[in-house]
Amino acid sequence: MKTINLIGGGRVGQTLGRLLAQDGQVIVLDLLTRTQASAELALAFIGSGRAARHMSNMRPADLWMLAVPDAQIAPVAAALAACDNLPPATVFHASGALSADLLKPLQDKGWRVASAHCLLSFASPALALQQFAGTPCALEGEAQALAELRPLFTRLGAQCFDVRTQDKMLYHAGAIFATNFLPVLQDLAEQLWQHSGMPQPMVQHLRASLLQNAVDNITRLGPQAALTGPAARGDTALVAAQGLAVQQWNASAGQAYQALSALARQLAQRKPLVS
Repeated sequence: MKTINLIGGGRVGQTLGRLLAQDGQVIVLDLLTRTQASAELALAFIGSGRAARHMSNMRPADLWMLAVPDAQIAPVAAALAACDNLPPATVFHASGALSADLLKPLQDKGWRVASAHCLLSFASPALALQQFAGTPCALEGEAQALAELRPLFTRLGAQCFDVRTQDKMLYHAGAIFATNFLPVLQDLAEQLWQHSGMPQPMVQHLRASLLQNAVDNITRLGPQAALTGPAARGDTALVAAQGLAVQQWNASAGQAYQALSALARQLAQRKPLVS
């Protein structure tokens, strides 16, 4: 049975830690977070493992997961490589945008390195657990490391696929457009409605109905067939006038409107894919 150590106990670390603890073929050994309190909170959710006070106190393991913010991956990898008491193992980080190249200090010492990014909005560990089954998981890195991670994540319920190192930024940008920008666009829409005098209860109703209808149409028809509006129709005069009105209301929103309208027109004019 394989063992795993976790560095980082946030929403991603807690979710994957819990899934790993339930896997039946992996034992969670040690967890290191910034504070003892956060470690105890994470371990309570994960259901197994031991809180480590320092990296040097962590026991050897077959697998290591770095579920830390992107800016901390390289420093953590360097610190882990400096722990001479730890034998080489397979180590992976959970960033969607960054590659396994950040783990080079460990690779230079014989560790097998990779990245594994689960394409899921980890709004909360409890919700993520319910939503995880079928989640796409982008794998990147050394072949030997991926050979270990692919069956592991598949058992957890993920659908694994390989992404090239040079494409990780673009892959993750796709996730940003699909998920992170959606709340921003919805907030802009609600600000415009409120500014125009729409009653708040109606705004909240539209948040549930209009947004859900749009998602349903995209799911059933695909983005191109679901596209509507003046840009899709080629009404350039209305797009220009509306863009100016939005620009006068909010400069950044006006720029976004113009850019998205141009992309909408390109989508409308694209030749449909033949299935």
